[in-house]
Amino acid sequence: MPASAVTAPATTLKRPPAAERVYAHVKQAVLERRYEGGTILTEGELAEAVGVSRTPVREALLKLEVEGLLRLYPKKGALVLPVSAQEIADVVETRLLVETHAVRKAVPASAGLLARLGELLDQQRVQAAAGDFAAAAVTDRCFHAEIVRSGGNDILSRLYDQLRDRQLRMGVAVMHSHPDRIAKTLAEHEEILAALVAGDAEAAVAVVTRHVGWFQNLARGDVR
Repeated sequence: MPASAVTAPATTLKRPPAAERVYAHVKQAVLERRYEGGTILTEGELAEAVGVSRTPVREALLKLEVEGLLRLYPKKGALVLPVSAQEIADVVETRLLVETHAVRKAVPASAGLLARLGELLDQQRVQAAAGDFAAAAVTDRCFHAEIVRSGGNDILSRLYDQLRDRQLRMGVAVMHSHPDRIAKTLAEHEEILAALVAGDAEAAVAVVTRHVGWFQNLARGDVR
């Protein structure tokens, strides 16, 4: 048979298992506040939304309950848990410990780090101008994570990564409840970058402390 007659088999992309699709759908919606705190989700509604049976829905909801995003009630559904004042306080305390250490250690900053932070800052400006709060919250989190990772401490980076979902959810909540905060966030990111460019570790620590510490304002009550 001539070589030209031989055709490679077409490759087909396999869809993720049903439970994974439900998990991704619900988690993304919770983090982006499309399913807000206090919302009751039913197995039937989720099964219809994702196009699966109820069995993988139960599996996905159990996993999300373990992660602290939902609370399951037999025969009723799953409650999307609001962000509590205690959770905010705990996240802020942990972020301050990690990020003040990381930004001090980042000085003198490498050219690669400074370039990457500049890219993320530009990206967040565009997202903020478009009103895409969910994307802006992701970029915000990436900006800080780049500084943490620059220290080369894998254990510290993994600890910081464990805060990812809580940070994203809090970030979106802030932008919705305090729409003027996004401009302040961008200005403070500019200050952090300027301090790193100048090689001023103490100035960078001061801005990070003010920037992250602002979230304590949310601990005065639940943010839904």
